[in-house]
Amino acid sequence: MTSEKTAFKEVLRQTIWAKDLTPEQLARVEADTVEQFVPKGGYVCRKGEMVDAWIGVIDGLVKMNNLSPEGKSVTFTGVPKGGWFGEGTLLKQESRKYDVVALRDSRIARMPAKTFMWLLDNSLPFTRFLLMQLNERLGQFIGMVEFDRLLDVDTRVARCLAALFNSHLYPGTDTLLQISQEEIGYLSGASRQRANQALQVLEKEGLLKVDYGGIQILDLDGLRRFRA
Repeated sequence: MTSEKTAFKEVLRQTIWAKDLTPEQLARVEADTVEQFVPKGGYVCRKGEMVDAWIGVIDGLVKMNNLSPEGKSVTFTGVPKGGWFGEGTLLKQESRKYDVVALRDSRIARMPAKTFMWLLDNSLPFTRFLLMQLNERLGQFIGMVEFDRLLDVDTRVARCLAALFNSHLYPGTDTLLQISQEEIGYLSGASRQRANQALQVLEKEGLLKVDYGGIQILDLDGLRRFRA
């Protein structure tokens, strides 16, 4: 247990927002933040809950989504390893507007709301990080509305994959994406079969290579510019 706690603290220290904290601030973060295991298909958090923590993905992949009264599912975004989310709802002090579900077994970090607000009041670098986080998130969602309304499925899949390489929102993303075709379908709003067809198109263009258990990104800029 001690070695696991030490490893968890090391992960926290390596986050991009922790590097400019003072020793006192980092010590409080390490003392207050807890780790949670969420199995594939499990809920990290649920729509309607009052938000009590800022949440990070230590390992795994989660999706933010909602269900309509008719049962139609819409996925807003995926959050891979290294991503943190929920700051907007914390700042507004309101109930959560979406579900967050693990697409695979995931390790989750939960920083209590009280600690989050304390950092916001006492750390200028952390405040600056959050401003950038909110700005990047806004740009991401504006782009997603455009993608959904204007782009074909092949291009949506290309943009979906490229979006996972936002260096501020998802600093832990590796060029070998350990992501399934089913997960890509969820994130891009396509069926598994249609996502697979799109990947074949992108592979023929030399932008990626579909490997067993993942996707090797060969040309990130190409994915971002695909059919632009």
